[in-house]
Amino acid sequence: DSLDEEGKILLDPNGLSEDGTTALRAYEISHDAKYLAYGVSSSGSDWLTIRVMCVDEKSVEPDELSWVKFSFISWTHDTKGFFYCQFPAPKGSENMDPGTEVNINHHHQLNYHFLGTKQSEDILCWNDLEDPTHILEARLADDGKYLLMNICKGAARLNKFYCCDLSMLPNGLEGHKGKGNLPFVKVIDNFEAYYEAIANDDTIFTFLTNKDAPRNKLVRVDLKKLSTWIEIIHESKVDVIESVLPINRYQMIVSYLSDCKHVLQIRDFESGDLLHKLPIDLGSIDYVSARRQDSVFFVKLSSFISPGVVYQYDLNTRVPNRKVLREIVVPGFNQAEYHTNQVFVHSKDGTRVPVFIVAKKDLILDGSHPCLLYGYGGYGVNLTPSFNTTRVVLAQHLGVVFCVANIRGGGEYGEEWHEAGSLANKQNCFDDFISIGEYLISKGYTSPSKLCIEGGSNGGILIGACINQRPDLFGCALAHAGVMDMLRYHKFTIGHAWVPEFGCSEKEDDFHYLIKYSPLHNVKRPWEDSSIRATQYPSTMLLTADHDDRVVPLHTLKLLAAMQHELCTSVKNTPQINPIIARISSKSGHGCGTSTQKMIDESVDCYSFMAQAMGASWMD
Repeated sequence: DSLDEEGKILLDPNGLSEDGTTALRAYEISHDAKYLAYGVSSSGSDWLTIRVMCVDEKSVEPDELSWVKFSFISWTHDTKGFFYCQFPAPKGSENMDPGTEVNINHHHQLNYHFLGTKQSEDILCWNDLEDPTHILEARLADDGKYLLMNICKGAARLNKFYCCDLSMLPNGLEGHKGKGNLPFVKVIDNFEAYYEAIANDDTIFTFLTNKDAPRNKLVRVDLKKLSTWIEIIHESKVDVIESVLPINRYQMIVSYLSDCKHVLQIRDFESGDLLHKLPIDLGSIDYVSARRQDSVFFVKLSSFISPGVVYQYDLNTRVPNRKVLREIVVPGFNQAEYHTNQVFVHSKDGTRVPVFIVAKKDLILDGSHPCLLYGYGGYGVNLTPSFNTTRVVLAQHLGVVFCVANIRGGGEYGEEWHEAGSLANKQNCFDDFISIGEYLISKGYTSPSKLCIEGGSNGGILIGACINQRPDLFGCALAHAGVMDMLRYHKFTIGHAWVPEFGCSEKEDDFHYLIKYSPLHNVKRPWEDSSIRATQYPSTMLLTADHDDRVVPLHTLKLLAAMQHELCTSVKNTPQINPIIARISSKSGHGCGTSTQKMIDESVDCYSFMAQAMGASWMD
């Protein structure tokens, strides 16, 4: 009832299953706060089942919606129901364990569900017949009048934008059943850029976009005059506009990314003029929570060595007032003993690539320290300073130096930085990562035998490619759920959505660059290659999960088989004595919805393996 109270538990996901493998993945409170719609997944699968709870009574309603994936939940303001997206149920779904199938996911559709009815009675609002690979994102605007929908070209930062004035439906949503797609206005009807609707005042919409602005800009248009667009905040010459949220009716919170660190500002909503710069002590913004009608908002900040502080800001004062609402404290951890340093490393082609290095302040640079280097480099994803319990444990108790590389393919410097590490430019990601590894060794942070590299999903490609190309540079490799078969990835579940990022082997030009780095197709015996200074691969652990229906386990299993055959079983008296193993987690998926115990078990296995690979003299 108040921010000063502890609060009461509404829904505890820990009680949804005995083994903790049923997870809360999505939720939305109705506009009048009477109902909670929530989506749960089992065993880490991306498939969700949506249920509804009555808030006052904490009772679960009979509504149950299945085969939901990649979906928002968005209530209409009358609380009659909500919008959601789903795929058609896979063939044979009656006897299927969701998450273990590899069926391709096509025909994402938007539905509306009326409370108290069966899912079979839901109203179809949009089914994209033009291209079955398109992914939909839909939500109701804050005014409750417009339904907003992005039609996305896979995982690319490109989308169409449509909106539907629900007040213009002659018989409401009830009267639309069986009539096909809703009458959306096609505001943006091409895939030339990314558009995110920030707010609207009736027909006047404000968007964050990268149209002719790789570091993003804020624009405004009236649906009645779609030919006239106005720039509100121009693209920065250096920094990236990461997010914009309306606040206090006529203001907005703007978050910039500057050299992988956040800058927070308050600007005038109408003009875009700067009003206030808000201090950020710690490094990264984990989230901003705000509503346009409120003058109070919340920001959670964290860093590599600080688990986080939630600040409450009040804009009713001349200078925004800030106070600590919550602070997370880790007993026994003294962040004053550690130092975070950001350095810039020249990659193979001379590009300056940032990397964060976290170590104890009294570290002697003699090359003796175990080092964990993490990277991702894809989809325009930003890696900013964030707290990770496992890394802190490794640093505090085992003296590990841990590093996060902001290689190309990410979005740290905008869309140009992303494009420089995607499609035919993917090799830049590996070159950047390898150059950072060489830098850490040359400066005395570590040595090749004590340098461990780690990445997951797209970052798993990074690890697989780097150990193929430079097995001499690393002592250990941990690849989590990597996309290892770059020639066939698009044939399974949602893999087709990644084609804008990687390309497709069915196109000749794409095939030629994919075959050059695909981890599965580039395993080789380093002792037979005079250009490589290694006699074997580093100790390698490939990780997957039996319910990973995003990057299906076959990627890891095929690479494991290829490595073990090529390096071990097919060679008499093989020089490959470093272990090459897989860890397959049961009742787990692509990382989301993994129980706490399973996360602990995986961390123990990974970093015990790393310790053994490096020669555990440094580990008690």
